[in-house]
Amino acid sequence: MKRRSEVAVSSVTKVRTQVARVVWLLFALAALFLAVGALLVALDANAGNSLVKFVIDTADRVDLGVFSRQDGIKHFTGQDATTKNALFNWGLGAVAWLVVGRIVERVIRP
Repeated sequence: MKRRSEVAVSSVTKVRTQVARVVWLLFALAALFLAVGALLVALDANAGNSLVKFVIDTADRVDLGVFSRQDGIKHFTGQDATTKNALFNWGLGAVAWLVVGRIVERVIRP
């Protein structure tokens, strides 16, 4: 028969594992929105489409201003600047979300 402390530790371990999975999923989802948003900008998708608008608006929110298409880490000018800005800044943002997400997930997981 297990002692109470063993049961409590087992319960805490299960909760931490589930929380770590949820956190990783949220970070990966943010990276996915940035990557798909960059792809939609690069393909010059119909901005009037509600799904395209939702993805791009969400990507604008999860870029945290640091990886913004307009004022991001790098700002391209000239021909196809909008596409280059989206691909570079949102791509870098997606990688950052994945790296930080994995670190946070490892800290939470027992």
